[in-house]
Amino acid sequence: MSNGRYDVTSTQRVLAPELQQQLEGAKWDVKERLTLACRMLAADGHSTSLAGQVTARLEDDTFWTAPLGLLFDEVRPGDLVRIDDSLDVVEGARRPNPATQFHMWVYRQRPDVKCIIHTHPPNVSALSMIGEPLVVSHMDATPLFDDCGFLADWPGLPLADHEGRLIADALGGRRAVLLAHHGLLTAGSSIEEAATLAIFMENAARLQLLARAAGEVRSIPTGLAQEAHDFLLQPSIVNATFAAFARRVMRKDATCFG
Repeated sequence: MSNGRYDVTSTQRVLAPELQQQLEGAKWDVKERLTLACRMLAADGHSTSLAGQVTARLEDDTFWTAPLGLLFDEVRPGDLVRIDDSLDVVEGARRPNPATQFHMWVYRQRPDVKCIIHTHPPNVSALSMIGEPLVVSHMDATPLFDDCGFLADWPGLPLADHEGRLIADALGGRRAVLLAHHGLLTAGSSIEEAATLAIFMENAARLQLLARAAGEVRSIPTGLAQEAHDFLLQPSIVNATFAAFARRVMRKDATCFG
């Protein structure tokens, strides 16, 4: 401790190995993790319709994705399809959502991105309808501090290259972007990171709308927000959060891998 502040670096050294040990039982393959991501997004209100896509990039630059026609809470590992960057099916019996095309623009610009999630959850969508960027004003939103872009104009259905370029440019080097009149996109270094950020983003939007209805939304100190961002986005903490959300999903439906 120093002047009432914690030492982030030393806390990371102490906490990360402990959390890593707790995660030893969570050994899901990529299709299982993508399925769990779909299920936890559905549980969080991200799947009110067929809109939205999830993709996970593999080492050979093919991608697992949820197929067109299934709600997120219906997806099982056997439903997923593997596609190339032209959306041609490499493995699987179903077809991908054609809107997945715009994910490829992000992947081409961001070799660090391994998973993209795009959804239309209610609170993020409400902010998008009034043209209001996300404001990081609560500890639980700090994983998005200085890491969430804003696309102020809706380019239309994201089915063509034009929309893909605009969305990829609005994301830039960040992990998330709020899309006006549309929804959210998160781009993570893992499925776990992209999924947890999408859930954090919807919660942050909900809190922002609640707070603004009661008074002025006040910012938090930049330095503290950055420290919290870096601490909470450690892979060990992200993985522990994902595992907790996954356990909640599996308690409700033990057959989600069946």
